[in-house]
Amino acid sequence: MADKRDYYEVLGIAKTASDAEIKKAYRVLAKKYHPDTNPGNKEAEAKFKEASEAYAVLSDQDKRRQYDQFGHAAFEGGAGGGAGGFDFNGMDMGDIFGDIFGDIFGGGRSRSRGNNGPMKGQNIRTSVRITFEEAVFGCEKELDLTLKDDCATCHGTGAKPGTTAQTCTKCGGKGQVVFTQQSLFGMVRNVQTCPDCRGTGKIIKEKCTDCHGTGYISSRKKIKVTIPAGIDNGQSVRIREKGEPGVNGGERGDLLVEVVVSRHPIFQRQDYDIYSTAPISFAQAALGGDVRISTVDGDVYYTVKPGTQTDTKVRLRGKGVPTLRNKEVRGDHYVTLVVQVPTKLNAEQKELLQKFDEAVTGKKPDVEATAHEDKEKKKKGWFNK
Repeated sequence: MADKRDYYEVLGIAKTASDAEIKKAYRVLAKKYHPDTNPGNKEAEAKFKEASEAYAVLSDQDKRRQYDQFGHAAFEGGAGGGAGGFDFNGMDMGDIFGDIFGDIFGGGRSRSRGNNGPMKGQNIRTSVRITFEEAVFGCEKELDLTLKDDCATCHGTGAKPGTTAQTCTKCGGKGQVVFTQQSLFGMVRNVQTCPDCRGTGKIIKEKCTDCHGTGYISSRKKIKVTIPAGIDNGQSVRIREKGEPGVNGGERGDLLVEVVVSRHPIFQRQDYDIYSTAPISFAQAALGGDVRISTVDGDVYYTVKPGTQTDTKVRLRGKGVPTLRNKEVRGDHYVTLVVQVPTKLNAEQKELLQKFDEAVTGKKPDVEATAHEDKEKKKKGWFNK
């Protein structure tokens, strides 16, 4: 027994740990090293086994008292060996797993309730495409969907008129079946949906001829959806009780409409702010003046300062996207001014620009460069001939 680790060390707890602390420590280790989450990992399996052995002892008041007094020797030569001398057959490991691993094994004892009561119907998801401006200011769209309604013939029971659904004999009307399964450390109690009635607790012997036992009829319907101002790409609008019909008298599910916003050729959005670029001429940048800028509210005029450089950013307050909570509160519009440089100039324009450059810099045009340019022009003219 000298190679065995101390049980308190295995669980990483103090010797004064309470029952709740012991359980919590084991829960963390068991979920981490459980064989179902570590298939084929022998090391994880060994650690899981070690932690389970420590928990089986320390969670039992009598065994914990013996262990505190005699250590591992308290279980030497016990009932049949087990792992390193400890006998797991004497432990109710089904209780441990049912309490801690209900989510892994499909539900423990505390989760063995039936599910044949009233249940809300499933939600339906669809999508609608809108423009950038419709996302900013809101709009209304009409959707054409296939929706389910309770069958008028059987009133949603699925049974032929004059007959009733019978209680499922396999699950006794609970909608769930319980079975035990042998695991590494004993029998484990599992709960799963009844395969015969599929969780309804009822078996329909004679099905309704109109709905074929489903209890509902599908039909095409037009649904209007109001898109709120300020909605962003990927967000959804919920329409209450337009989803699947409920089960056993439960309310209908909801219709979730995902909004897909088309890209805009000029505007880009970030949160509730809008970003764009606006071209200005060299003269406007140098002299200043009013420039026309496009916004979602229409064109506006903005006065730029003389000497404005390219990539200058200006802020148009309140010209952004309305917030979803209050459409009167809007973000801002940030505009990057880009100075346009002409790519084609005639001789007169070139001469004027040269004079302008001379007046600004105080330097005359480079004569050698001009001569070289003239020489190149003559060469091109000779080749053309």
